[in-house]
Amino acid sequence: MEVAVVEREAVQRREPGRELMDAWLGGRSPLTVEAYRRDLLDFTAYLGADSPERATEILLGAGGGQANLVALRYRAALLERGLSPATINRKLSALRSVVKVGRTIGIVDFALDVENVRSEPYRDTRGPGVDGYRAMLDALSVRQDSKGARDRAMLHLLFDLGLRRAEVVSLDLEHLDIAGESVSIMGKGRRERVSLTLPEPTCKALAEWISFRGEEDGPLFTSLGKGGAPGGRLTGRGLHKIVAAIGAQVGLSVWPHGLRHAAITTALDLTGGDVRSVARFSRHLDIRVLGRYDDNRSDMAGQVAALVAG
Repeated sequence: MEVAVVEREAVQRREPGRELMDAWLGGRSPLTVEAYRRDLLDFTAYLGADSPERATEILLGAGGGQANLVALRYRAALLERGLSPATINRKLSALRSVVKVGRTIGIVDFALDVENVRSEPYRDTRGPGVDGYRAMLDALSVRQDSKGARDRAMLHLLFDLGLRRAEVVSLDLEHLDIAGESVSIMGKGRRERVSLTLPEPTCKALAEWISFRGEEDGPLFTSLGKGGAPGGRLTGRGLHKIVAAIGAQVGLSVWPHGLRHAAITTALDLTGGDVRSVARFSRHLDIRVLGRYDDNRSDMAGQVAALVAG
């Protein structure tokens, strides 16, 4: 029904097709491309179009007012599905981004002005804590096979260095220097890799995994088949499932970013709340984000409430 409405009122324009998709996705990291394609597929299903390219053409050909109306209705549909604000906003961001590129290359002369759903960022920034992280490592200690070694190495990177899951799964063997005790990562929003020093426990865990994985080029972390045979590059979703499963073994609800939260909170504890020093560790572009971590760590609101109540 939405397709018919849009097509009936569409202004005849040059169809963007593959040219627009290439311009939109060009130069982005593989993980970003995968995420954008997944979000665009969701919008394609909503419209009932036969391909993401066709869905994009319909949206761009609708004209500014109608295109914004479609985006507003799509946002309402996402809310009805009970998706989180972060998920909804990411999907809307994908639509705004593709329209922006269409405007840049002269296909349209409008922008999507649909606002994000209001959300409270970083409501829970504490994660499983040091004790939870250690419990997860203990749960893996009984495994001396390739899966145990791989999962231990990934947990160490997520916690010891506070890496994001995309930063972990995008690593290739060439980005790791065991002898030099460093790893080169592609940080969020970065165009170039940065080198991070590896703590001794992290280095040891990675070396153990390499002894199973081998020295051949390619993804540092792979899926594992029967008998521990390596497969293709481990995906972000795959890492999420692995961390969740390990957490469930010790009675915790854990996700990869939760381990990063725990690492940052621990760093603030150990540095006495030195936000500037911890910002170098967490690699946040906006230091104000760490203020939320520090507030949650010390339960500042709870302390003030106690004062008021007293």
